[in-house]
Amino acid sequence: MKTMSSFILKRSRSGSSLLFQNPKTKSSTLCSSQVDSSAKSNQNHTVSHSWSNSTVAKTMRRNLKDWILASRYCVLGENISGFGSNGLLRLKNPCGSTEVLLFPRGCRWFSTQAAVEPSTSDGLTVDGIVASQWTILDESEGDWKSHAAAIAQSIQVIKKRLQWKNLNVRLNLLSAELNKPNLWDDPVHAGRISREHGSLMGKMKEVKAFEQELLEHIDMIKLAREENDTELELESLEALLTMRRKSKEKELDALLSGELDPCSCYIEVQAGAGGTESMDWASMVLQMYKSWAQRRGYRVTLMDEMPGEIAGIKRATIKVDGEYAFGYAKAEVGVHRLVRISPFDSGKRRHTSFAAVAVIPNSGDSSTHVQINESDLRIERFRSGGAGGQHANTTDSAVRIIHIPTGITATCQNERSQHQNKASAMGVLQSRVNQLEIARQAQMNAEHTQSLTDISWGNQIRTYVLHPYRMVKDLRTNYEVSDPDSVLEGDLDGFILSYLSASLDKDEGGQQ
Repeated sequence: MKTMSSFILKRSRSGSSLLFQNPKTKSSTLCSSQVDSSAKSNQNHTVSHSWSNSTVAKTMRRNLKDWILASRYCVLGENISGFGSNGLLRLKNPCGSTEVLLFPRGCRWFSTQAAVEPSTSDGLTVDGIVASQWTILDESEGDWKSHAAAIAQSIQVIKKRLQWKNLNVRLNLLSAELNKPNLWDDPVHAGRISREHGSLMGKMKEVKAFEQELLEHIDMIKLAREENDTELELESLEALLTMRRKSKEKELDALLSGELDPCSCYIEVQAGAGGTESMDWASMVLQMYKSWAQRRGYRVTLMDEMPGEIAGIKRATIKVDGEYAFGYAKAEVGVHRLVRISPFDSGKRRHTSFAAVAVIPNSGDSSTHVQINESDLRIERFRSGGAGGQHANTTDSAVRIIHIPTGITATCQNERSQHQNKASAMGVLQSRVNQLEIARQAQMNAEHTQSLTDISWGNQIRTYVLHPYRMVKDLRTNYEVSDPDSVLEGDLDGFILSYLSASLDKDEGGQQ
């Protein structure tokens, strides 16, 4: 009995050729002149030839690996229904178009995205790899099982951080919402739903593609070992090593999966109880965040500052512009406590000082803005403080805006003109009102773990001890370091990542 199989038609600038060798004639790939007539069209082609089932399977399996290496195709999907005794393998070429391969039913070339869970040709899944407990060695060991186990473990961590089950449920709800015929009666709501759906779908596709890539590399290594193809095995091993390194970056990205995490933000620092001591400490905290932001390549702008009578600041607001600035900085919300020998105490006694930190996202998305009416604002103008300079302290250029319904206040005196100060103050006020509304909605839905408006003096999150010993300890995660100087110079990433990881683990535990 004969079974219809096919060659893959490969196109390039120099011409087109058919890749698989004919087992009967032992001929190599057809030359370009023989297939130019069929390749002139922009459509995809399938060129078929009648071979026996066993010969087709053996020959195509042997040659498929060479074709994958040479042409960098990727598997789009596999369908074995509707083609008689044949299946359909769809592949995407480097130019973005699709090539089609007919193959005998029962031949399985690569794992494709299954309805339930992707797997290798012999049924191995990511969960199966983790359950196998393959030893994870150092990257330099060069063991493919070690690389695969590390990658599979990272994929599980990423899914956990993205709250995979909830993500699927939310996607289904959004899909149902998008299918409603009257969705676009409210364009603002529809746009918000569409953006969220696109964002979540993008995250899911990225993880699934990474998972699929791992399983396909495992298939290629097994195939290479079956046929003693050292070159293919080494290349697949190198690809797994690259994936292993990339998986750590993806773990970090998964920490920042919130809707507002990619936004820039405002960081506000306010001195607490302790007089001059706390004002000086607030100034140190402000400088710490400036240094942290600059380390990460963010742009820092001082929006407002109220100096202390003797030293330090009573309060200040900086704007931090950069990707995921809010995602990272939100971990710093709360009260920071300092223990040290006071430089302002002639008796050299130990003092405790407090400073409160708030972080507000600056989304820049008009669809999330609360409408602020001019009639709800009270605008006050006064002379700016500071070191002075031409026109700086001689005109009423500083602006304070009060939102009467909420009592929220925003001040800016950093710019030279009153108009610029008013525009900057309105930006800060808008962000604060937006955040208050977000916190209110989140509280109503019982989904918000910590409101940025809940800053109380009993809610200290971190202690900085400079005497009698030296240590900085986060009271939420117990993460600590013995070098407070480096922390005060902006080395905060360890604290931030520890808190973000712990927060996700806590949320996950609460949902189980």
